[in-house]
Amino acid sequence: MDGKNKLYFGDNLKILRDHVADASVDLIYLDPPFNSNATYNVLFKEKSGEESAAQITAFEDTWQWSVEAEAVYKEIVTSGPRKLADLIQALLAFLGRNDMMAYLVMMAIRLVELHRVLKPTGSIYLHCDQKASHYLRLLMDAVFGHENFRAEIVWKRKAGRGETNVAAVRFGISTDSLLFYARTHDAALRRQYRTNKAEYIESKFTHDDGNGRRYHLDNITSPSYRPNLIYEYKGYKPPAKGWAVSRERMQQMEAEGRLYFPKDKNKRIRRKRFLDELAGETVDSLWDDIPPINSQAQERLGYPTQKPEALLERIIRASSNEGDVVLDPFCGCGTPIAVAEKLKRRWIGIDITYLAINLVQRRLCDHFHEELSPYEIVGAPTDVQGAEALKEISPHQFEWWAVDLVNARPAKDHKKGADTGIDGYINFFDDKSGQAKQVIVQVKSGYVGVNHVRDLKGVIEREKAAIGALITLREPTKPMLTEAAATGFYESKDFPGRYPRLQILTITELLEGKKIQFPEHRVETFAKAERKTKTEQSGLF
Repeated sequence: MDGKNKLYFGDNLKILRDHVADASVDLIYLDPPFNSNATYNVLFKEKSGEESAAQITAFEDTWQWSVEAEAVYKEIVTSGPRKLADLIQALLAFLGRNDMMAYLVMMAIRLVELHRVLKPTGSIYLHCDQKASHYLRLLMDAVFGHENFRAEIVWKRKAGRGETNVAAVRFGISTDSLLFYARTHDAALRRQYRTNKAEYIESKFTHDDGNGRRYHLDNITSPSYRPNLIYEYKGYKPPAKGWAVSRERMQQMEAEGRLYFPKDKNKRIRRKRFLDELAGETVDSLWDDIPPINSQAQERLGYPTQKPEALLERIIRASSNEGDVVLDPFCGCGTPIAVAEKLKRRWIGIDITYLAINLVQRRLCDHFHEELSPYEIVGAPTDVQGAEALKEISPHQFEWWAVDLVNARPAKDHKKGADTGIDGYINFFDDKSGQAKQVIVQVKSGYVGVNHVRDLKGVIEREKAAIGALITLREPTKPMLTEAAATGFYESKDFPGRYPRLQILTITELLEGKKIQFPEHRVETFAKAERKTKTEQSGLF
């Protein structure tokens, strides 16, 4: 990886193969999309509860058994790692050709690539729920080796309330799993700590040394027989297996006030553990101290699958160092990327939805401003030819990309309902009434004619919008420009100037820097991320 961080737009399998070198990544975190109701890659919801354009599932075909899934299955069996090939064949015999099997096949081929790019000293954390965790662990065993399994971390993501319907048939589900594997035995782990519970401190630290320092008494005997540590100290006889420290160390601890001498010399010397030196409770495999993102959380950006930054901070601190490379191949709203940037790691993010790429950019900019490390976006169109290619691959991705060029928010998914003639919108304020005005955006990638201008004019009137913008891949015709001009102007009460009521902008013009004209006192289109400050490495979480 060169000096710049990378944000890739596209299929992570192809990007891993084409752009990420062998043994170049120190830490991988992935939270692959899966939902048993066949709605995948759900990243965003409108406040009204309606699905946004980003919920046009990019993985819709990937996670269904298809010709592509069959081809990947055959690739794994014929040229994949032997253990994985055997496992995939056994799973197919057990599950059959269905959506779950398609999911596992597509995950398997990606895990092979993730194994390739991970350094021998690297680690990987796969975030999943119980719908497929047992199958995914088998895949991880086959690819990374069961001997490199480190832990199944259980994250309590919400308070369990049980099943609320009358005919409940199971206990409430309140946890996710993180499958933690090392690349080899050389992968290091930095111990993490969390704040001790108040009741633990009150019950254990019951002594005071007279200077306000609270402490508790701890054992100072050796757990195994150590004949060289069997010695009498100041009239106190040694334990049967010896002391835990040498005579020299015992003398040093006494000088530092770290020893407790009971009045009865038949009792044992004990060690003082001071509260103000307590690092915290050692983190184990049950993570019940990191709450999910609630509706009032400052870091909340409005994505149902958004993970709390504290979760990723613990992972990144534990399994990487400053300057290491962190990879998230399903980066979504970019929490691992943002935390990696905060903790001074380098990073690679990949997502198949252009809207996600744009949102990660916004989040990084909002978080870090001028402190943001240099990065580049790879895979997004930079010219008309690239836009044409994107349109051929996916009209929906082209639409999101074009809407983003004018900094607008995508409208409702047209695949899931009637086409309202709105592909995006921008809200803005231009007077003291407190009522937001709206710019409606429509995108056309094919033939355009004067009828499209007339249709947009009708949508503007229907929606009572201030301004309408028609984005076209093709050059507008003269009748289109004439019809647009005849629509007139929008005049702001408190902002000087007039703004064309219906504006036509080509992709070429937008790439050259042209913008929609409207009063610039706008409402933030996306939830604004809080400002962050980069932090130094710390052993404490």
